Formats: sequence, C-alpha cells, structure tokens
Amino acid sequence: MRIVSGIQPTGNLHLGNYLGAIRNWVRMQDEAAAAGHDCFFFLADLHAISMPHDPAALTANTRTMAAALTACGIDSKKSVLFNQAQVPAHAELQWLLNGTARMGWLNRMTQFKDKSGKNREGASAALFTYPVLQAADVLLYQTTHVPVGEDQKQHLELARDIAQKFNNDFCTEDAPLFTLPEPIIPPDAARIMSLRDGTSKMSKSDPSDMSRINLSDDPDTVMKKVKKAKTDPEPLPSEPAGLAGRPEALNLVAIYATLTDNTVAGVLADFGGEGFGKFKPALGELLVEHLRPVTARFNELKSDVEQIDAILARGAAKAREAAAPTLAGAYKALGLLR
Repeated sequence: MRIVSGIQPTGNLHLGNYLGAIRNWVRMQDEAAAAGHDCFFFLADLHAISMPHDPAALTANTRTMAAALTACGIDSKKSVLFNQAQVPAHAELQWLLNGTARMGWLNRMTQFKDKSGKNREGASAALFTYPVLQAADVLLYQTTHVPVGEDQKQHLELARDIAQKFNNDFCTEDAPLFTLPEPIIPPDAARIMSLRDGTSKMSKSDPSDMSRINLSDDPDTVMKKVKKAKTDPEPLPSEPAGLAGRPEALNLVAIYATLTDNTVAGVLADFGGEGFGKFKPALGELLVEHLRPVTARFNELKSDVEQIDAILARGAAKAREAAAPTLAGAYKALGLLR
C-alpha cells in the first residue's frame, strides 16, 4: 500500500488545515508505518505557479509549510516529505502524459472554471493542464491510495482515466505500467468554518485575522479569538437538531468534538443548556492545550532554514529514487530513445 498526497505551499497553516487534512495525514502515516506501508507527502510548488505569484513568497511559504507539517507530526523517518520542484520527474511525467490526456477531459474540470472565472482566455495554460500534473504526482509512485476531499475526487478520476488509457495504448495487457489509485475519503474529515461566518470555510485569504486560528498564534491570541467568535444569544441545545440554522454555534461545537474525537451529540450531552459564556472558555482552553506543542515546534522550526532544507532534500532524494523506474518505463513505452 502506498499513499500519496500533496498540499499547496500557501504559508501559515490554520486550524481548518490542521483538523481538516493534516491530522488525518499524521494518523495515516503512523498506521501505514506500523503496517510497513509507504506515505509520500509533497508541497505542490509546481502547482503554485499556475496562478499569479510572488517568487520570494513562494520560497518562504514552501519552507513555512514544511515547518508546519513537521510540527503537526509528519515525521521524515516514517514518511517521505518533499517539494515537487526538487523532483523533476513530476514535470517530466506530466509532459509525457499530456499526449494521453484529452482536451475534452480537461474541459470538464470544474476547478479550472472556478479559478479562471470570467477570464478563461487570460488564464495560464498551466492552470488548464495542472490536473495532468496532479495525475503525474500520483502515478509516478505507483500509488495505491490517495486521500481526497469531495473537491478533488474529479481530479483523481482523471488520473485513473489517463492511467487506463496509457496502459491500453502503450502497454501489454499483462504488464501495465501504471497502478490505478483508489481514493481514501476520511469518514471524519472535519470541515472547519470561519469564526466570523459559520457558512464560510476557515481561510487564510479572509482579510480578518479574527476569522481563523493560526498554528503560530500564542495562547492569549487563541483564547481571545475564541471568546470573540461570532455566536448567537441562545444557549446550546441538548440535541444536534437544535443547531439547525445556527452555523456559528454548530462550528464551535464541531471544533470541540473534533479535538476530543467526540461527536456533536456527545459534546451537547455535556454542554446542552449552557451559554457560550461557559462553552467558549472551555473550547479556548482545549485549543490552547492541544495546539501548544504544535505551535512551539512550528515557531522553532520556522527560523531553522537549514533543518527544513535538509528535511526536504532528504525527502526529495528518496522521492527521486522511488520515481525513477516508473518514469523510465513511461519513456520506454512511448518509444522515446534515451
């Protein structure tokens, strides 16, 4: 079993990233390592250049994201952690797969439509073809499983289509080159919403820093943000049904439930009938204690460029070695003389 997943290096991680994806990565890593399986986690810096970007910020954000992932528990002794730019095989395989991918397939990708908006003619070619790079990201490592959210299922289906067509066109039936990866959709993937608007996801791009809890926030800041989080005047209900139409209340209860590996119903069994004057301090204390070691390690690593670069370099060396046979097989299958 080989698990591969990537994340764009957008700078500081916040609570939504941590509870929604990274904590699941850590659990998968630990379970996979115990069972003798492999995990590859990469920073998708090649994907980042499909949109307008600041080069200096991309370099800094790549290191910051690597520090954050390490602080959250991604262990380079158990997993392979690297950034795409240090493994040229990702870009090479994308080009080789561009001959197999079809324009009609890419035209159906909803994320291109979302990100290009009304200016599709002005969008970069990289934004249009980056699902092929995503296919290369996973097919390169003979990946068996990819953790995906609902918004990425379409891209994994495209990767499977490309792999299947390549195998059919250029390989014998008994010796396909690519493994068709299966999705892992974590059943308990948390969807953490903004502290200012319970109908919007917690996001780094929100202009209000009070809308999110950053992994770099100190305990006083965490507590202040929780206490100032938007709520309503009603007390907490005793049953989940009582949270209908109360998105901010639901969000805070869901955060508490996720941190304690409980259910919303379980949290309400303890706090039903209580006001937010009691619940918010309890949630704040829980967050502070849970994040304290993560924040301390993150702030320590952020300033240690040498250590972060060494972690990424070691991971990239392992990734290049793991990718080499598949890349060589793709060149050979296509009849390219090397």
